Amino acid sequence: MNTECVILLHGLARTGASMEKMEVALKNRGYKVINMNYPSRKHPIEALSKKTITQALTQSKKHSPDKIHFVTHSMGGILIRHYLQKNTMSNLGKIVMLSPPNQGSEVVDKLSGLKAFQLLNGPAGSQLGTDSQSIPLNLDSINAEVGVITGNRSINPLLSMLIPGANDGKVSGERARLEGMSGFLVVPHAHPFIMRNNGVIDQVIYFLKYGKFKR
Repeated sequence: MNTECVILLHGLARTGASMEKMEVALKNRGYKVINMNYPSRKHPIEALSKKTITQALTQSKKHSPDKIHFVTHSMGGILIRHYLQKNTMSNLGKIVMLSPPNQGSEVVDKLSGLKAFQLLNGPAGSQLGTDSQSIPLNLDSINAEVGVITGNRSINPLLSMLIPGANDGKVSGERARLEGMSGFLVVPHAHPFIMRNNGVIDQVIYFLKYGKFKR
């Protein structure tokens, strides 16, 4: 029997609780699921990527999976991108990124110098800008089937004013894109809640099965 495992990676300043609805839905479809908690505000992206994903892959061994998929929210997508720059996976499946800052975020450019921003987001938050020090902009594309879902609604109009074009309050639609991605979908939802929307969850499951989004 083929076994497929899905590793969930939450976003910055969040916990695995934010991915619990996704976790339940995936388990109901027969996937083995590892919903990772990691200290997103305590370490830079390089350290978070290595430790978190190494731990997740170690946990996945108990399922002896034929394929390991990833579903990420926000900075979680940058963690898997960074990991795959340094490592290969023979059983890598598909990757679905929700609201990823794949090309950085102008919000970080404007606010990262503020003490409150640094306290709230830690060292990793300041690495998500659009300048030459941006971690996302210094990563290559991924040799895998990647689907990106991002939103065009915001619950924070002040942050949205810092972002050119349609955005979800943290990341613009254009900056969510990833070169070589297999699918791209814009939905009417905001950054903090996109992973909990039933329609988005359905699209994630569809992509994991077919490698494309349902139109």
